[in-house]
Amino acid sequence: MKILSIQSAVAYGHVGNSAAVFPLQRIGVEVLPVYTVTFSNHTGYGAWRGPLISPEDVAAVITGIEERGVFPAIDVVLSGYQGGAGIGDVIIDAVARIKAANPAAIYSCDPVMGNAKSGCFVAPEIPVLLRERVVPVADIITPNQFELGYLTGTEPDSLESTLASVDLARAMGPSTVLVTSVERPDRAEGTIEMLVVDDRGAWILQTPLLPMKANGSGDVTAALFTAHYARTGDAADALARTASSVFDLLTRTHESGERELQLVESQEAYAHPRMQFTARQVR
Repeated sequence: MKILSIQSAVAYGHVGNSAAVFPLQRIGVEVLPVYTVTFSNHTGYGAWRGPLISPEDVAAVITGIEERGVFPAIDVVLSGYQGGAGIGDVIIDAVARIKAANPAAIYSCDPVMGNAKSGCFVAPEIPVLLRERVVPVADIITPNQFELGYLTGTEPDSLESTLASVDLARAMGPSTVLVTSVERPDRAEGTIEMLVVDDRGAWILQTPLLPMKANGSGDVTAALFTAHYARTGDAADALARTASSVFDLLTRTHESGERELQLVESQEAYAHPRMQFTARQVR
């Protein structure tokens, strides 16, 4: 499998492609990383150095890949945080060209906009771009519960309302929706859930909620789920494998006391997930 991953990169720590590429490689995926920024560290520190890469330069890198004759062999396009509308245009164009070269290729979009605690933290034009132009051309989207509501103009909280919001999102274009950070009022205390819906049904999976914030964990989740699902078409299995891997990654990170994901140290969790969680069908 080959995945073209268009995301940010940092030298220190693990977010964007710096979080997604290594776990994908450890499960046997050939990754073609295209960078949208090259920063010293993620912006959560409040200070960073390094350049934004212009949409024109990002497009030039993708064109160079096309000129090597690689597009027919690309199975998946993966994108994450989009810093500006220009990058969105580049991604949409790349998806169209890759699908023209390989009609079986899919596009997986992580529509990064914010979270329930921080609110929306992207430029005002980004949610509009995602809702009106990017999500409609995606096959898979991986929003958190807050982002799902932002995309669909709803306030999902219960299982029923979250499923209804997912149906609205699927009506926009993507056939598969993975919702992360699902927090239902009636869930067991100290837990958090993920929900996936595709044409075959809907499944929910619950894990313990760890008392930590880990930048980049969503990027790992989107990457692993996309790869597992693209390989098998089995949403429940892809969800279980992803949750198992990411929970062990987060557990190791929490136990280390470090701020950054212990991405390399947790590599066996990607290659050989323990499968300690089971997805339950809810529809």
